[in-house]
Amino acid sequence: METIMELQDVWKIYRMGDVEVPALSGVDLKIRINEFVAITGPSGCGKSTMLNMIGCLDMPTRGKVLLEGKDISEFKRDELARVRGKKIGFIFQTFNLYPTLTALENIQLPMRIHEIPEKEVENTSKKLLATVGLAERGAHFPAQLSGGQQQRVAVARALSTGPSILLADEPTGNLDTKSGGEVMDVFKRLNSEGLTIVMITHDPRIAGYAGRIVKMLDGKIVGET
Repeated sequence: METIMELQDVWKIYRMGDVEVPALSGVDLKIRINEFVAITGPSGCGKSTMLNMIGCLDMPTRGKVLLEGKDISEFKRDELARVRGKKIGFIFQTFNLYPTLTALENIQLPMRIHEIPEKEVENTSKKLLATVGLAERGAHFPAQLSGGQQQRVAVARALSTGPSILLADEPTGNLDTKSGGEVMDVFKRLNSEGLTIVMITHDPRIAGYAGRIVKMLDGKIVGET
């Protein structure tokens, strides 16, 4: 299966005064197209730093991060911003929806930023709202939606520019068990339709939705299942 993202001997070292603190210590990881990968481990083990590398939000101190075979360190700043905007969708623990925009308008916003034609914006946003099971909630504002519904709107928004890979950082962390399960059901369906997903979670039950579980400890990968 073709590799979409690869980390080669990736180190991320932060300096605190005269002390060097490694967040990642020589990580090697391949993410293949159409995989659903969960990254797990205790707080402070390097999960979020790894996701930042995969999402092209940060550069390694040493090593290489390859997106579709291209070294992201060779991208210019504006090119990297376009890559993040078009090829990578982001889901966070906090939903980050604009409170003054409706569910539909929140989904449409990234497409308008990327100057996608208006007719396509309208059609795609309605289709995505239906995909996450909220076709009847397009005119609702975030405050009128449950936490699980807000996260599903955030999922639809992340998919609006047609990304190659979806990254999720503790996507069920603020949700109850039922709402979290509904979000994960959406993830499973999207993955079955061909979307590559990488998810951080501390919850073994949520990790169980993924096809591969990568376990981290002290900035290193210590096992896979």
